[in-house]
Amino acid sequence: METIRDIRRKIGSVKKIKQITRAMNMVAAAKLRKSQAKLHNIEPYRSKFMELAGRLSGHLGPDTHPLLFKREETKKVELLHFTGDRGLCGGFNAGLISMAEKWIKDKQNKGVDYSLTLIGGKGSSYFKRKRYNITSTMVDAYGDAGISEASHIGSRLIDAYMSGQCDEVYMLYMKFESITRQTPTIVRLIPVDLPQNVVDEKGPKTEYVCEPSLEGVLTEILPRHITIKIFNAFLENEAGEHAARMVAMDNSTKNCDDVLDLLTLTYNKIRQAAITSELMDIIGGAEAVKA
Repeated sequence: METIRDIRRKIGSVKKIKQITRAMNMVAAAKLRKSQAKLHNIEPYRSKFMELAGRLSGHLGPDTHPLLFKREETKKVELLHFTGDRGLCGGFNAGLISMAEKWIKDKQNKGVDYSLTLIGGKGSSYFKRKRYNITSTMVDAYGDAGISEASHIGSRLIDAYMSGQCDEVYMLYMKFESITRQTPTIVRLIPVDLPQNVVDEKGPKTEYVCEPSLEGVLTEILPRHITIKIFNAFLENEAGEHAARMVAMDNSTKNCDDVLDLLTLTYNKIRQAAITSELMDIIGGAEAVKA
């Protein structure tokens, strides 16, 4: 049976854990605000770029550029996979890893070879331990990652596709929808799927004059299109990780409160039982003296 000292020790330990989880919740909330600000700042550029690509896509055919052309036979695919660098964020990393494994198994069942480009420490350690086919890894990239890192990754994937090392490139990341909702999302990067006929119905239609040629503009736009999608995935995955950690730490703090209530109740019961036992001993001794 647990003694009063044991219960006191447990209560002290739970209080310390509660302090840690509360502090981690506050840190995650501060980092989330920064990540949301980054997403907000890039949104006008991203949306305008997509609008431009959508308007130009109506004048393009699939054979205009190699990055638009879908190959008849797919023998090998590349997956750009995002996870977090750290844990304590609920099922955030587990959901991304589970979806990647299902995707790999589906490709293998179709006789398609695969390779992985891993962003994030949790995914890198997991897939290395399971001995998956890995092309490259990047850890501790969040926070300091900018458009240059996304451009470097995009250039390497484009070179791999153009040289025939892979026939398709996909990207799997956590789409940030709200603080309490993040959705694992997989999209195809290469061949590029440009938005079709993006028109702003509220404003006048815009006609673009391309110099020196539409093909020349397209050659510049497509790599940037891929870079923007990768950079946006960086930001969304980072925001999703902080949001998931904030919610997980908030739940942990609430669980600590529940455990403290239970331990306090148990402590009071044991203390009252000890007091009752002592009173019974005192009364028994007094009765014995009287006799």
